[in-house]
Order: sequence, then C-alpha cells, then structure tokens
Amino acid sequence: MSECILVVDDDREIVRAIAILLEKEGYQVLKAYDGMQALELIAEQKVHLVIMDVMMPKLDGLSAVLKIREQKNIPIIVLSAKSEDTDKVLGLSMGADDYVAKPYNPQELAARVKSHLRRYTSLGDIHKADDDGCITNGRLEFHTNERVLYVDKEPVRLTATETKIMELLMKYPGRVFPAEEIYERVWNEQGYACENTVMVHIRRIREKIELNPKEPEYLKVVWGIGYKIEKMEK
Repeated sequence: MSECILVVDDDREIVRAIAILLEKEGYQVLKAYDGMQALELIAEQKVHLVIMDVMMPKLDGLSAVLKIREQKNIPIIVLSAKSEDTDKVLGLSMGADDYVAKPYNPQELAARVKSHLRRYTSLGDIHKADDDGCITNGRLEFHTNERVLYVDKEPVRLTATETKIMELLMKYPGRVFPAEEIYERVWNEQGYACENTVMVHIRRIREKIELNPKEPEYLKVVWGIGYKIEKMEK
C-alpha cells in the first residue's frame, strides 16, 4: 500500500495542485482545508506525512502542528507564504520537520516529501544496528531495532527527524558533528544555510532528554564547530 499524505490549506486550488503532484508520484492523498479538519482526519486515517499551511481559519497550521505532536511523530512539512528565518524557526520549534516557502517549486516539494517518508518508513540508513540492538551511554539508551530513545529507562517521544539526529550522535559519542554534516546525513540534502534548522531540533531534543536543558549534560554545543553527545564513563 502506498503512503498516505495529508495536504492542509484553506486555498483549495493549492490543495488540488499538490494532490495532483503527489498522486502522480504514487501517493494516496487526503485533503483538509483548516486545522480542525486536519486533526479529525489524522484521528480517523493512517497518515504517513502532513503538508500544513500556516494561515488558516478555525485552527491555524502551527497550532495544529502542536496538537499533532501530542500524539504523533509523523513528518510534518510546513507550507507558508512567509519566508523569513524567524518564521521558519517558529514553525520548526512548534514541531515541524521541514519548511517550504510559497511559491513552492513542485519538484523540490516532491523531493522533500520523498526524503522525509524514506526516513520515517524505512527505519533509516545511517548505520546498521548493533548486535544487541541497543546503544547505551550513561542514562541514555537508543534501541536501534525499535528506534526508540530511553532516558532513565523511560521512553522519550521523538519526531522522526529528532530520532535520526539522536541515532547519529549516539553512534559516535564524543565526536563533534558540524550542523552541515548533521543536516546532510539526516535530511539527505546539501547543508546550505542550515544552522537555524539544526539548532531548533537540537533545542527540542534537549528539552526532552536533559534534566536541565540550559545546562545540558549530554547534548552539547562546541562553539564554532558543531554538536556532540558527551561520552559518559560506564
């Protein structure tokens, strides 16, 4: 069965155009025209990815993203006429995985959809799982078979993108990864002007795994170089 994508925009012509584009790629497409309708469809249907407009009636796109993130880790691409970096950061901080500005390039949008679905549905390709399927570092455990991160033996809800980042960093504790390399490995795209995108995802992960996100014990920044998971003694 092909993957199901939910397209949400109050402009019906935009929804129709994106649906045609995605159906040509072989995807099933669900359509919604406001945030509330989107939430209803996600509750009723098996959705693998959401393309969400920002400015909509009843419930705006960013509020809908927050609601979705309370229950689902599916990839979310925010689609908006706003293209300022602050708007991108806001969308990502709300829980979106990616941001595409209008007017969008159809080929680019299709490529981003394919990239996010590949990470979400194929269980990743950064590294093979360890023999025991578990990477342990202090209070952190990443179960590669389940693709679940545990902190103090409790599972942590991560988005698909956050999971990819943690898998990469947990595989190489102590190694510093520049933002560009993280972006290229996780997003499967060239890491151009990606610092804000990576930074927002790092911040969200810290809020989920650190006792004090402002003074992180594990997920640390090496100023001017990149990010790393601190290697803890056994």
